[in-house]
Parts: sequence; structure tokens; C-alpha cells
Amino acid sequence: MGMLYQRGDVWWVKYYRNGKSFRESTKTTKKMVAEKILKRREGEIAQGKNPSIEFEKVTFDQLAKGFIQDYKINQKKSLERAEISLKHLSVYFGGWKVPQITTWHIKEYTLHRHEAGAANATINRELAALKRMLNLGDQQTPPLVDRVPHIPMLKEKNVRRGFFEHEEFLSLRDALPDPLKGLVTFAYKTGWRVGEITNLTWDKVNLKQGVVKLHAEETKNGEGRTVCLDGELMGVMGKQRDNMIPGCPYVFHRLGRKISDFRTSWAKACTTANLQGKLFHDFRRTAVRNIVRSGVTENVVMRISGHKTRSVFDRYDIVSLQDLKLAAAKQEAYLNDQVTGTIWAQSDQKAKKKVKLKSLTT
Repeated sequence: MGMLYQRGDVWWVKYYRNGKSFRESTKTTKKMVAEKILKRREGEIAQGKNPSIEFEKVTFDQLAKGFIQDYKINQKKSLERAEISLKHLSVYFGGWKVPQITTWHIKEYTLHRHEAGAANATINRELAALKRMLNLGDQQTPPLVDRVPHIPMLKEKNVRRGFFEHEEFLSLRDALPDPLKGLVTFAYKTGWRVGEITNLTWDKVNLKQGVVKLHAEETKNGEGRTVCLDGELMGVMGKQRDNMIPGCPYVFHRLGRKISDFRTSWAKACTTANLQGKLFHDFRRTAVRNIVRSGVTENVVMRISGHKTRSVFDRYDIVSLQDLKLAAAKQEAYLNDQVTGTIWAQSDQKAKKKVKLKSLTT
């Protein structure tokens, strides 16, 4: 059984759980309030729960450490993205006790990030990281979190629209330095992600068979992938092979070193080609659109580009103005055929009536 006692004018409570005593200040001078707190603690213990005071000791920083640990243990490929989200969360919630992180404060954080210019998709990634942290704390034995607050997510405008027309791609490639020309050609034809291309090594390339393979652990979706090289890509690979540097395993490199950051070269080339605002990821959308246009089934396209789920694939807006014009022209031709067919049918019926009337009169 618990008990109440005073230190000065403030009431304290003392209670036991599994033979261990707990002492806690109620931070009130009113005995009635202190009695309610004691009853609440005894009720929690009776239900097999940890006393609330245990949860009040846990901080955001403790959960953040467990969050990163979980990513490393499970070797998740999105660790870098998770660390970026955690950096923004730590600026706001760093040092907070976990019970202080309520839905109201989470909404305040969302507003704070909006005012900082963050996009809805970015904020959602951060909120998802926060939710994961709290859930991991709740799953601990003993648990570090009493309850996970409701975390409202934002609506995302996640339809992808940017892509390259062929003339734009050629202009951009001509404006890029030589070490990047083959790289962007490979991206334009395959739709692979930038990291998958820059990390591509020669042990994944078979020029005799004309194929490039990625193992499951090297892709974002965790599934292996094989791409057959067309004539142009065979030429690209042949040129890269001729430019191999001893000790460099990478297919695309800059003077024997892995190509990691080429944002400056990209921005300069986009300006030269009058394509400001274009993203490297636009190649991914472009490749999907071009392969679909060529008549390849969408299931095969997804295997080439590495889209695991249909929902993500469908977010790519692969319809251009030219596609819409072609659709309008096809519709017009179809309707014209319908009108022509109707006219012929009516003419045929009139001709039959004339023949019938003539036979009756004769």
C-alpha cells in the first residue's frame, strides 16, 4: 500500500512495485490532489503497468538513439535519409521528456517546418521517423513509452511530372563534361537511380551477353535486377571499358575516382542547354515513359526501372502534351470512321428500299 507524507508544504507519495519502493513529489500543497495521484499510481501497478514516473524520465534523445540503432541493426538503405529527418526533429524536440510530445506539440512542429519552407513530403518523412521512434520505445521490455500520440500526416502532391524530350536530353548531354556523358545516357535509357549507376562496378557487367545485373542488396527495393544493353549502351560500355583505370572498380568514374557529387556540373549544363530546373530523377520518369511508349508491357517496365509496387509506378505522370495530341487525333479519326460508317449504312438502306419499291412496281 502507498502512503502520503509532506516535505515542507509539498505532498509526496510513496508506493511499491515488485518489492521496489518509489517516491515521487506530487508538486502540490493540496492533500486531495496528492491522494488522487497516489490512487492513479496504485491503479497503474494493479494493471501491471510501470508507474508513470518511469516514463517521465525517458527523453527524446534516448528514443533517437534507439531509432538509429534499429536502422543499423537491420541494415536499412535509407539510413542517411533517416538521419536527416532526425536532425530536424532534434532541433525542435531535443531534450524533451517523452510525455511532453503530444499531438498538439507535433502540430506545432509541423507548422514550424512549414514556416521554414519544408515541403509536405519532407515533413511527412520526419513525422514518420518520430512515429517510428515512439513505436520502438513502446515495443521495448520494459516499455519506454506509455502511449504513442496521434500524429496527423499531411496530404502530399506526389505526382511526378518532369521528364526529358529526346532533343533536350541530347542538348544536356552535349553540355556535360565527358565523364558524365555515359552516365546520363545509361540513366536516360534504363531509368536507374543515380546511386545505382554511380555505384555500378565492372563485376556486374557482362559485355559478352550484353547485360548488367544488380544484386538484391544493391537496390532500393531489395530485389535484384537485370537490364539488357541496346546498341547505344553497348557502345557506352565499350568506351568506359577502354577508359578503365587500374584499381578503379567503377564503370563510371572521374579520373579513377567514384563520381559522387556532380551538382555543379549538372547546374552549369542545364543553364547552357536552357533546361534550368531539370532534375537527374527526371531521367527515371523519362525512361519509364519511353519504354511504355515503345509498347513494352508495364510489368516488364517495372522490372527494368526497379519499381516494386504499382502505386509508386502510377505516381509517375508519363503523359506528355504530344501524347495528349495523339490521343485527340485518334479519337477524331475514330469518330470520323463512325460517322462515315453511319452514312454508308444509311445509303445502303436507301438503296435497298429503292430496289424493293422497283420490284413491287414491276
